Amino acid sequence: MSDLKQFNKNLCAFIDSSPTPFHAVEEIRLRLQQAGFIALDERADWQLEPGKSYHLIRNGSSIVAFRCGKTPVHERGWRMVGAHTDSPNLKVKPAPELHRQGYFQLGVEVYGGALLNPWFDRDLGLAGRVNYENASGQLCSALINIDRPVGIIPSLAIHLDREANNSRSINPQRDLPVVLLQSAEPKDFRVLLAETLAQQGVSDVAAVLDYELSFYDCQPAAMVGWNEDFIAAARLDNLLSCYIGLDALLAADSSEHTVLVCNDHEEVGSQSAVGAQGPMLESVLRRIAGNEIAWQRAIANSMMISADNAHGIHPNFSDKHDGNHGPLLNAGPVIKNNVNQRYATNSETSSLFRRLCASSDVKVQSFVVRSDMACGSTIGPLTAAAIGVKTLDIGVPTFAMHSIRELAGSQDGFNLSKVLAAYYELESVVDSDRC
Repeated sequence: MSDLKQFNKNLCAFIDSSPTPFHAVEEIRLRLQQAGFIALDERADWQLEPGKSYHLIRNGSSIVAFRCGKTPVHERGWRMVGAHTDSPNLKVKPAPELHRQGYFQLGVEVYGGALLNPWFDRDLGLAGRVNYENASGQLCSALINIDRPVGIIPSLAIHLDREANNSRSINPQRDLPVVLLQSAEPKDFRVLLAETLAQQGVSDVAAVLDYELSFYDCQPAAMVGWNEDFIAAARLDNLLSCYIGLDALLAADSSEHTVLVCNDHEEVGSQSAVGAQGPMLESVLRRIAGNEIAWQRAIANSMMISADNAHGIHPNFSDKHDGNHGPLLNAGPVIKNNVNQRYATNSETSSLFRRLCASSDVKVQSFVVRSDMACGSTIGPLTAAAIGVKTLDIGVPTFAMHSIRELAGSQDGFNLSKVLAAYYELESVVDSDRC
């Protein structure tokens, strides 16, 4: 495992290289490949070997990486960590072209529960997946990342809206179209994409057929604060957890069966072929187990840790927290609890995690939402319900969750990685007999 400074440097580089789930999965794949993980094809027969490491990808936006332990999986089960690759953003519509007042704009849809105000007056890049027909008539796809400011959503001047600081609301249809350029002539967005692909070395594009593209903030991740106490970046929710899980998996000196799953579509409910409410993880684990009895025995010996950011107590809005459950940045990972099962934590899984934190010399905190407020959720309850595995919900405390730029403590990711590496090395996660 790297030291704190190197961990944060690598984390920032990972986030900057991952403007979309497609890019995040590609970055994870490259790091796994460098560590010797073998790529699997779900259409092929698998010949898995004890002690070997593997990974597979669906849709280019979700990934499962695993190590095969030295003992049969039904005897020891899996040590699993789950996170998600997607973040709230603005996605380009299928027919996005708007030509108004001599400006060429793109219409967008809001993906997930985005905090919209911070999207105004930001330098916006554009990235995602483009599907096209090549000169030979084949269907192809390519990732693009226009990592320079190609778009902006200008605010309306306060002189034209004197109540802006008191009551301005945002209409996504009216207020969020992104300004790309000035032009007296109409533009075809797909033609612009074909030109962009050519500039990036894809020269055989006959026609752009479709795309999944998102605008993102071009400002890179940074260490901020007088003493660099914080990390400010886009998409900390939940690329931070993806990177922590990856770092822990690669650092763990483990002969156990270990799994990292990073799913897409959490921000919109996870109900998709590659989301946590879909069949991806279960199908992979069943293939590893080999038969139904081995699968059931393995799950009974397994545990999932769902890692997703927690709400740190904001110094300007401390009344938004329960007085006894206000996590502080740089004060340790947070165990997330909810009696209505919005989080999957129970007393047994949280106790095991507390012991891991103690043995790793890492402080631990708890979060419970105020009793008069609604609680968000994670992939934890979805995974627990889908495959019947005992689960814990944890996360790194952050500010400004779902903003275009979020804030986390500079020590918390590194410390959580240490704890998860120790978890990956556990010989057993089975409940002890009652004393």
